[in-house]
Amino acid sequence: MKRTVIGGFIMMGGVFTTLTIILVATMHIPSMTSWSGSKLWYAIFGNDAVQSLFLGFPFVVGLLFAILGLVILVMEYFDKSFLK
Repeated sequence: MKRTVIGGFIMMGGVFTTLTIILVATMHIPSMTSWSGSKLWYAIFGNDAVQSLFLGFPFVVGLLFAILGLVILVMEYFDKSFLK
């Protein structure tokens, strides 16, 4: 039970971080004047000091936390289901 709660909090923290960054980047898109490729990904990962938010590292960390939490939850689910 303890690992399930820990995995849930890690996953929800990663999902919250990732979705917050996507929301902020979406709100920043109308003020962008130049970009290359997708506007959303350029707003998050871009290399222009004026146009980009430089949130690539926290975005990737949030994704990793979401995946890690999901892996913990899946491991706990299958661990308990095989014991029955």
